[in-house]
Amino acid sequence: MNKFRLTRWLISLPPTLFLLIFFVVPSLIMIVTSFRYPGEYGGLAPLTAPETPEAAATQGDSGLYGLTLEAYRFFFSDILYAEIFLKSFVVAAASTLICLIMAYPVAMLIAQSAKKYRNLMILLVVLPFASNFLIRIYAWMIILGPESAFSHLINSILQLFGFEPVMLLFSPFAVLVGTVYVHLPFMILPLYTNLEKHDPVLLDAAQDLGANRWQRFWLVTWPQSLPGVYSGAALVFIPVLGMFAIPDILGGTGDILIGNLIKDQFLGTRDWPFGSTLSIMLMLAVLGVTGLFTLLARPRTPK
Repeated sequence: MNKFRLTRWLISLPPTLFLLIFFVVPSLIMIVTSFRYPGEYGGLAPLTAPETPEAAATQGDSGLYGLTLEAYRFFFSDILYAEIFLKSFVVAAASTLICLIMAYPVAMLIAQSAKKYRNLMILLVVLPFASNFLIRIYAWMIILGPESAFSHLINSILQLFGFEPVMLLFSPFAVLVGTVYVHLPFMILPLYTNLEKHDPVLLDAAQDLGANRWQRFWLVTWPQSLPGVYSGAALVFIPVLGMFAIPDILGGTGDILIGNLIKDQFLGTRDWPFGSTLSIMLMLAVLGVTGLFTLLARPRTPK
């Protein structure tokens, strides 16, 4: 028994330490920071008043010390931040839905292909990760730019139907294209892993019972693939919710999401307490979404 406990501790200790050092401790620091006052020149104000006037002058004394709920009051007093959170949820949900619609046929094609072709097709799915993330996003700036062939084609079609030309770059459309492009493999891989485990005998049985192609899909394939759908949705929705690089590069001034707002608070205005407050709100939202996906993905036992 002692040997079993020692083995269990040796296996569980490294991931536990990793979570404590890189998740729990930074989260605690962020929580404490959210209750601090911002410094006069950015950063954090001291917890206690300087002992001498010389120290106060050196530290940039703002007359604000200790802990406060000011950042939380400011967050809940302005509906603008609720709107940015809602907009971030809408973008994340739309990206997840589009990824699901595009990824499901691809994953099913890979799962139903001969085994000698599957590794090549999986390689093609993950191949974009071989290039730098920013290079791929800047490539979309060229594709969606006002002088690109793609933009000219879209605007020519719009003018053909009597619509005004549109700007594809620096728009919500460009942000959605970027998030879908980057996160599509994260939807394909869990779906493929799930679909390749399906027993084809069940489809044959449904066909023998008179089910057509769509009925076989909705009554047999789709219910069995739900764990893969929930896993892929979590892998897409949660990262998109906190994304800031893609809206910064491809979005316009009106496409600020919660990730951009947090980045601006830390690096722009240097209001660390409010940036920490926004981060905590985002973390709570992510934990809520994770819990929801966990409940949905839990296997249901028949009563």
